[in-house]
Amino acid sequence: MAEPLSPEATATLTALLAGPNPVSSALRAQIPHTRVTGRCGCGCATVDLEVDRTAVPPAPAHDNPAVEAGYAAPHAAGVMAFTKDGYLSALEIYSVSSEPITSWPEPRFIEH
Repeated sequence: MAEPLSPEATATLTALLAGPNPVSSALRAQIPHTRVTGRCGCGCATVDLEVDRTAVPPAPAHDNPAVEAGYAAPHAAGVMAFTKDGYLSALEIYSVSSEPITSWPEPRFIEH
């Protein structure tokens, strides 16, 4: 069952997709129309996403992940936004230690 994006995931996506490039702008416009459809089985904060495709157009052609960044200290983590057919499909956080990241760090720690 789909559920709304959490405020933390929304803030993470917004910060991750900051900037003027056309792909980031198009993906940012999808955030209000995005819902969570699944979660990672390891216990981390990673979520599967689905966008209401009737509400917004797809992003221009781009690589996948659409964007990737790391977190500044003290966080040993990175974050990526994936797409399918030009629409957000996953927001993934990964740990560079052995422990999963179970909540979204503050977006101000994202380093592009």
